[in-house]
Amino acid sequence: MALQGQEEIGEQIEEAGDPQQDVSISPVEQQPEGPEVEVGDQLLLPWDRFSAWLHCICVVGFDLELGQAVEVIYPHHSNLTDKEKTSICYLSFPDSNSGCLGDTQFCFRFRQALGRRTSLRCFLDQFDRDAPVYLKRDPGHYYGYVYFRQVRDKSLKRGYFQKSLVLISKLPYVTFFHSLLQLIAPEYFEKQEPCLEAACNDIDRWPVPSPGKTLILPIMGVVLKVRIPTCSDKPGTTQLAQAAQSDTQVSVVLPSIYEVELFRCFSPVFFHIQMLWELVLLGEALVVMAPSPAESSETVLALVSCISPLRYCSDFRPYFTIHDSEFKEYTTRTQAPPSVILGVTNPFFAKTLQHWPHIIRIGDMKQAGDIAKPVKVKKLKNLKTLDSKPGVYSAYKPFLNKDEEIIRQLQKGIQQKRPSAAQNAILRRYFLELTQSFIIPLERYVASLMPLQKSISPWKSPPQLRPFNQEEFMKTLEKAGPQLTSRLKGDWIGLYRQFLRSPNFDGWFRTRRKEMTQKLEALHLEALCDEDLLLRIQKHTEVETVDLVLKLKDKLLQAEQEQLPVKVGTLARLRTHIEAIILTLPEDLQAILQKSGTS
Repeated sequence: MALQGQEEIGEQIEEAGDPQQDVSISPVEQQPEGPEVEVGDQLLLPWDRFSAWLHCICVVGFDLELGQAVEVIYPHHSNLTDKEKTSICYLSFPDSNSGCLGDTQFCFRFRQALGRRTSLRCFLDQFDRDAPVYLKRDPGHYYGYVYFRQVRDKSLKRGYFQKSLVLISKLPYVTFFHSLLQLIAPEYFEKQEPCLEAACNDIDRWPVPSPGKTLILPIMGVVLKVRIPTCSDKPGTTQLAQAAQSDTQVSVVLPSIYEVELFRCFSPVFFHIQMLWELVLLGEALVVMAPSPAESSETVLALVSCISPLRYCSDFRPYFTIHDSEFKEYTTRTQAPPSVILGVTNPFFAKTLQHWPHIIRIGDMKQAGDIAKPVKVKKLKNLKTLDSKPGVYSAYKPFLNKDEEIIRQLQKGIQQKRPSAAQNAILRRYFLELTQSFIIPLERYVASLMPLQKSISPWKSPPQLRPFNQEEFMKTLEKAGPQLTSRLKGDWIGLYRQFLRSPNFDGWFRTRRKEMTQKLEALHLEALCDEDLLLRIQKHTEVETVDLVLKLKDKLLQAEQEQLPVKVGTLARLRTHIEAIILTLPEDLQAILQKSGTS
């Protein structure tokens, strides 16, 4: 993930050409039906396309004797461990105190069982590479997207019909999957399992979620149009799927697949949005106490997204219950609370998590047009009773001075009845500019760690990045700090020092270091291809020539597996070099080398 820094890396190493592929939007071509369909170098088997979007669909019901139970898993061959099923059961129903009558939608996230592997992993990695960091597949967790229905039914002993339809996925496409559930769930509750089978068969005909493409997705007689964002989209100006005159069969156009309604989520506490941004940026332990899973999950997802385009690298649970397998781990008082954001609804947590340093308590979410009253941050000792007033309970002192301008702008919008979409856009732009102002100095410094291109020799190992030096970075802030792009005053230095100790910095720097190392490998490979290798091997012994072939094959394999950002045609040139060198060797060696590895 890069904001401005990628351009500066380009200047540092004088790279020629753009390694990014063309990401222009184009409608996905209809893929022919059949048992196997070739996509690139891959053969898609039945259910592979479904698995690119979802792991499975579950129906969770309530049994008087067993409690919550998974009644149906579709497709039937889907694999869930007993622990995963238990997690899904408890997280798919609101706590009894929530009083959710009618239909409710919310989201949860739970740990994937250890040791699970997917046969599609390499195939899906191709698409993950081009996705923004905050929209990549979650390697260690599943998301659960829930449509819960609770209605009175006198024919049942309990007096209520209670059931959840749950989509289990690795993808954080919150808006998309909630929209999908609004189409599938009401039909399911009316027509039962045949409806699920039809929906799954429709999904298995969809194209895979390729970043940068606008996709047409038929589902149960309705046609959705969505665009999957790509990492090369300029932050804040993501190209949205638009309705076009040619869309005669399109029923629903989703402008975004993942954005939550920021302003509505933050409206109960919007006087403290800047402080909350700092807490999320620094990976502080945060708990959101809400009246329902819908409000808890929306608020947690809004918090995680407020530091976009940075990826939130700690754990977060949009809806967390006392039955969760991590309950003891996250509520123990024997150690400091972990770096995690929890969304809870059970009043029991008011006592269990009273020792947590930062607590957000929200009441029923107001409509976007309601005016919130300014409230001060409350001290934690005031959070003693279950009926504590909504607000932020924390002893945290923000590093940055409060930005009164954004508060006035949002309040003015409320008074003038500005549409909620406009309020969302203002708040999202504010968070984006704040995050960019913070991260650009880091991007600029990290770009300076890149060796000069002239130090890359085809006959030596690629040069190493210089190590990150905290004090050296701090010295750059005096002339090239956030003051260049932000009007905010305050202790920026203190905020950076705290951030450099956080999981978010660790995750961000690991990603940047991997990208830059791959860029060095790519430049090294290009330098090798520019050499006259046939001339070079004239001075080599036979053993040295064989050694060179093996090393070049390793380079080629690495470039293919890691999808190094080389110029177009580089790998083809390398294969040509390898084949030409092999032909200079005796026939017996030629046969051996042509069989071994990729040539």
